[in-house]
This record gives sequence, structure tokens and C-alpha cells, in this order.
Amino acid sequence: MNKVPMTVAGESRLREELDHLKGEARPRVIAAIAEAREHGDLKENAEYHAAREQQGFIEGRIQEIEGKLSNAQVIDVTKLPRTGKVIFGVTVELLNLNNDEEVTYRIVGEDEADIKQGRISVTSPIARALIGKEEGDVVVVKTPGGDVEYEISGVEHL
Repeated sequence: MNKVPMTVAGESRLREELDHLKGEARPRVIAAIAEAREHGDLKENAEYHAAREQQGFIEGRIQEIEGKLSNAQVIDVTKLPRTGKVIFGVTVELLNLNNDEEVTYRIVGEDEADIKQGRISVTSPIARALIGKEEGDVVVVKTPGGDVEYEISGVEHL
């Protein structure tokens, strides 16, 4: 298996979700299944079928998270030397040269990406264009709406 890059915060969020699923959600659904069994005939018992379906989702998500964590390569960008280059985990301030808008993105792993929170996946077109560039460089990002030029105005190791 290939190692998947992940930030420290991303790993922490996954571990919290895993703890919640194992410690709270799983026991709750097991109790719901036991209660539904007490109602008798399982063939026509909607509560039982709903609880079993929920159990399947929970067990699937637990396996998915455990798989991701086992293949994770956790990168703590705060411990890396500050070179001004764009690398995985840094926060990048960009100036859109087409409309003079400023945007800030943090380059994170695929599972952590959330554009509304300013986190973009390392595999996204913007991140791929930025990786390896330095502060002050102009980068052209190919988007479905056409090419967009960005100037890298800041690189922070947060």
C-alpha cells in the first residue's frame, strides 16, 4: 500500500471519529438491535432492520478509518525548515492576478480537504500547480473555466 500524506490535525480528527464510533455509536446500535430483537418476529421488524443497516454503516466507516490511519504518513509541517517553498501542509496566501482577489489555502491530504474551511487536497489542480514553487512566483492553474494566474504572496508553516 502507498502511504497517504496527512497533517497532524487530520490524523487527530480521524482518531476522534474512530473513538466516537467505537465507544459510543457501536454500543448504542448494538443495544438498539437487542431491543428490537425483544419485539419478536424479525422478518417484519423495521426497527431491527434499520439498526442492522446502521450497524453496517458504522462497521464500514470504522474499517475505512482504520485503513486510512494504517496507511497515513503524518507530516508535521511546523517541524520542517522554513524555506519559502510550497510543500504539503503549508498555508499559502495567493493573489488572483485575474481579479485581484486574495485567497488563503492550506494544502492537506485528500480526506482532510474542505474548500469552505480553506483546506485543499494535495491532489487538487491548484495544489499540484503550487507544490515546489516559492514565495513571489506566479503560477498558472488550469481550471475548467480557463487558466487562472496566481501570485504566491506568502507561505506559512502553521
